[in-house]
Amino acid sequence: MRIKEDEQPMMDDQQLMRYARHVLLDEIDIDGQERLLNSRILVVGCGGLGHAAAAYLTAAGVGTLWLADDDVVDATNLQRQFLFLPSDVGQPKAQVLAQRLAHQNPDATIRPLVERLTQERIVGVLGQVDVVLDCSDNFATRHAINRASLRTQTPLVMGAATRFEGQLSVFDPRLDDSPCYACLFEEGQADDGACAVFGVFSPLVGMVGTAQATEALKLLLGIGAVACKQLVLFNALQAGTQTWALKKKPLCAVCGHWKRCR
Repeated sequence: MRIKEDEQPMMDDQQLMRYARHVLLDEIDIDGQERLLNSRILVVGCGGLGHAAAAYLTAAGVGTLWLADDDVVDATNLQRQFLFLPSDVGQPKAQVLAQRLAHQNPDATIRPLVERLTQERIVGVLGQVDVVLDCSDNFATRHAINRASLRTQTPLVMGAATRFEGQLSVFDPRLDDSPCYACLFEEGQADDGACAVFGVFSPLVGMVGTAQATEALKLLLGIGAVACKQLVLFNALQAGTQTWALKKKPLCAVCGHWKRCR
């Protein structure tokens, strides 16, 4: 991670009280919580997945959260994007969500990016963060994030949800044997319209989004086993999850290229 130990301030009494339940955990303690307070995350997509992920990352004490989305709030979003109000319809999602989260935790710096990120823009932002969460809803954006993750060596936590089914995986370019998103879904695939066409079960996006937040926090803290080299499948109509092993494609057109160039 890019966090420097000598940049971590001591928590004040109010922060020690706020994060007391984290501090009680041996795996986190005061040092881990201070690490979170100095961490930086980019969340791409402020829909259902981004809502759940960003809310828990902010509550957990992540110091700086970038929220990227060029869309506006629509009435159809209110079924699952719970921090939006009917009065927010027509307003920029990233801006509204940033305002809500800033009220939730004054310790956090929330930076809305009301724009469709270009490849170079994503690279520029990833150079300033420790982890990126892909909460987007189209293949073009997902592949752009994947390429930027490889270029900047930034861990990527991917989530997806449609109908009653969700997916989660972690791609960590710092590890030589980690696959990338293109190992799972090759570039050039056509978008299927996702939930705008097939619908999505409201709590499912919360299940996947909070799982993304969990993986991001584990990466920042260096604890537990993250879902790298795994594809976790959610089915809201069934209990539990399924996990499939993922392998790096030797001839992947994306991460194979970056490996050759390193």
